[in-house]
Amino acid sequence: MAQLSYLSPSSVDDAVKALSGASARALSGGTDLLVQVRSGRAKPDQIVDLKRIPGLIGIRAENGGFVIGSATCGAMLSEHPTLSKIWPGIVEAANLIGSTQVQGRASLGGNLCNASPAADSVPALIAARASCVIAGPGGAREAAVETIVNGPGKTSLAAGEFIIAFKLPPRGPRSSDAYLRMIPRTEMDIAIAGAAVSLALDADGVCTSAFVALGAVAPTALLVAEAGQALIGSRLEAAALTRMEEAVRAACQPISDKRGTADYRTKIAAVLAHRAAVIAWNRAKEQA
Repeated sequence: MAQLSYLSPSSVDDAVKALSGASARALSGGTDLLVQVRSGRAKPDQIVDLKRIPGLIGIRAENGGFVIGSATCGAMLSEHPTLSKIWPGIVEAANLIGSTQVQGRASLGGNLCNASPAADSVPALIAARASCVIAGPGGAREAAVETIVNGPGKTSLAAGEFIIAFKLPPRGPRSSDAYLRMIPRTEMDIAIAGAAVSLALDADGVCTSAFVALGAVAPTALLVAEAGQALIGSRLEAAALTRMEEAVRAACQPISDKRGTADYRTKIAAVLAHRAAVIAWNRAKEQA
């Protein structure tokens, strides 16, 4: 049996060097990676724990927005005094990952880089237009969240690269978001479909910008530009919501499995997007 080594670097440079090996894996929260190692699905020769690196755990305000360390757990998001007021959809998505105990370890970086199509936090981050700060052998770079995952279990990160932090943009008045998912059981299950909506309103309640993202209905989480455009210029009247639902259904590329058929997932995604849009709109009206 091959020996598995464990490193816990305290600097970005040391982590980049450690992760440059072909079978090295980064550990952010560990709730997916350790299960995969124990089951034999993942066979790294080296695990690189990122949590000792300054800045990878924590939430701070910056340039009117927020910077969230990639190893920050879901429990810290929900306990932050202002994040849940400004980005409630992101917080509620993170709080759907596993059990309360899991949320004390599971991180945004791990949830994204595990590259599951059904990852709950990813559609919410995409709808928020969040970006990732990525460290690597070539230095730091920034990329939109939706560019990180290439397919189930696959990311666009090169050898030695890892996510340092997520950046959330500034929010103006009358703006908010929401995330909803459908699962077979009442809790602690994988989404059949998920939908996140982030939008902003003018003083009259008319939608001025909207972003709709879907999870578990394609090989990767999707940003559905046409669905967001359908809401702009409306007060979420029935006609606008119908156009949004049509765009959502057209974007879906789901599989059928024991948890749900492709047709069911497609229908549910449109229903969830409709409901999330209404929740986000009502929240935005209260953010004047």
